[in-house]
Amino acid sequence: MSSKPLFSIIIPLYNKGNTISNTLTSVLKQSYVDYEVIIINDGSTDHSEEIVLNFNDKRIHYFFTKNNGVSIARNLGIEKANGKLIAFLDADDYWYPNHLEILSQLYQKFPDAGLYTTSYEKRFNSKATFTANFNKIDSQGKSFMLVEDFFDSSLIDVIAWTSACAVPKNILDTIGVFDTSITHGAGEDTDLWIRIALTYEVALATYVTATYILDANNRISNTNTLKRNFMDLNKFNEEEIGNQSLKRYLDQNRYAISLLYKSAGDHETAKKYKKEIDYKNLNTKQKILLAAPKFLYNFLKTIKSKLILNAGIKLSAFE
Repeated sequence: MSSKPLFSIIIPLYNKGNTISNTLTSVLKQSYVDYEVIIINDGSTDHSEEIVLNFNDKRIHYFFTKNNGVSIARNLGIEKANGKLIAFLDADDYWYPNHLEILSQLYQKFPDAGLYTTSYEKRFNSKATFTANFNKIDSQGKSFMLVEDFFDSSLIDVIAWTSACAVPKNILDTIGVFDTSITHGAGEDTDLWIRIALTYEVALATYVTATYILDANNRISNTNTLKRNFMDLNKFNEEEIGNQSLKRYLDQNRYAISLLYKSAGDHETAKKYKKEIDYKNLNTKQKILLAAPKFLYNFLKTIKSKLILNAGIKLSAFE
């Protein structure tokens, strides 16, 4: 193994004592071993530190900071990284043993890409785990490719999900890191992937190598909407004028954020996002949900999470 590893794996950690052991074990079981692990404990108040310190592996580098949020934690990890490729993994997600092996093969095949990612699965609960669905791409096709249109391909499930991604460190030095004005997981990763995809090629391996654990406790995406500071979608206004796929992708994000604000009772902000949407970019289901009153939308959301997903049935307004 070289003194400078190919991969630096960044794991931000905040009160994930119940999941960090499984996550870290999935890293240490990788078939590809040329990596370092940088864990940034973002001010945890539970037993997360004790669990991490029980792991005895010289590739693990552990740092404790005061609680500053996930973007600052990831950026600190990037700053400390020695690897050529920065791989991201959240402290409640999971990698299959071939994840880094597949990413390394993808990097060898497309050494000039700006973003590398694999297919993944989304676990909503013990009865409902579904493979990500990419628009016009077979997400289980077992192939290596450059994505022709990143934004169009991300209209159902996103091509780039953080815990399945790796980015060359020199790209981050050029394009910038996570925007720390975006808080509580309100699109800091989406903002970075857009900035990369507008300038560089995106490489995808359609092998399912990671699991997105959506039913984990204390997910930052479950933070009260009114306490989150969402990414500024309008910062890409100039680019979306000449890029229909980007406009449609941004409108899908505006749609999702508008529903979050409606559900939280902030109708003014919900209306603001809604006004910026070109309705040609929404499907019928999405138009109905946007028009539905708050009580009906929240009722339908409860039915989906409590009954439909518990029955192992997939239902998405993006499909």
